[in-house]
Parts: sequence; structure tokens; C-alpha cells
Amino acid sequence: MKTIFIKPAEVQRRWFLIDATDKVLGRVAAQVVTVLRGKNKPVYTPHQEVGDYVIVVNSSKMKVSGGKEFKKIYYHHTGHIGGIKGEVFQSLLKRRPIRPLELAIRGMLPHNRMGYKLFKNVKIYGNDRHPHAAQQPQPMEV
Repeated sequence: MKTIFIKPAEVQRRWFLIDATDKVLGRVAAQVVTVLRGKNKPVYTPHQEVGDYVIVVNSSKMKVSGGKEFKKIYYHHTGHIGGIKGEVFQSLLKRRPIRPLELAIRGMLPHNRMGYKLFKNVKIYGNDRHPHAAQQPQPMEV
């Protein structure tokens, strides 16, 4: 068997549009990461960037299952002693509508240089408008 190595100039990049209205957070994030990494393509190689671009709209209308609107807590630390802060999903979604999806996608991508580069290929918007009409994104179902 031979390992397939595709040159960066030969990669066919497409744009996909996902509407997150009434979709579950984890399922949307898993689908986005699959497309970002290129796992849906036959030329997928773990150490190469062969994925596509993804636009996610209406992230403020996402939902979570199992009553996690009030149970799921996002923690961060200020850096000071005793400075751990927590915020429930619903209040974070009101305050910053794209943040829960960003955190879910970042957690599913590799935690290295390639993961940071792949995260730049996803564009998340809280409403139904986006400035990427010139790329002619294809709608994708989750």
C-alpha cells in the first residue's frame, strides 16, 4: 500500500453553510469538525490540512439536550487566587451567542498548531446574515 500525500495546491476547498436553528450543540460541532479536518474526503490524512470551510449561522438559536440549559457550566479562571468563575449555558448564550459553539469545536479539534489553523476555517454568526455570499456556500444538513 502507498500513503497518499496531496499537495496543498491540489486540495479542492469548498464552502458549506450550516443553519444551527433548533439543532443540538454537540451534533453541530461534530459535523463541523468532520468537514474542517476533511474526514469526509477520500484524500484525508491526519497531518495535512485537506478540509473545507464552514459557515454556521443562527448559533444563538441552538439548544442542548438533557436539561443542560441550566446544568452545563462553562468555567474560566481569572489568574488570581480563588478566581474561578462559572456561567451556565443559557446566560452565556445570551451574552455571547457564538461562544458555546466555539468552545465545543475547539475542544474537538487537535490541540496543536494544526488545530489552531483549522479553527480559522470556521465562521460562526449568531444571526442569519453572513458576509460570505461571494464564496457561494452550499447548504449542509446536520
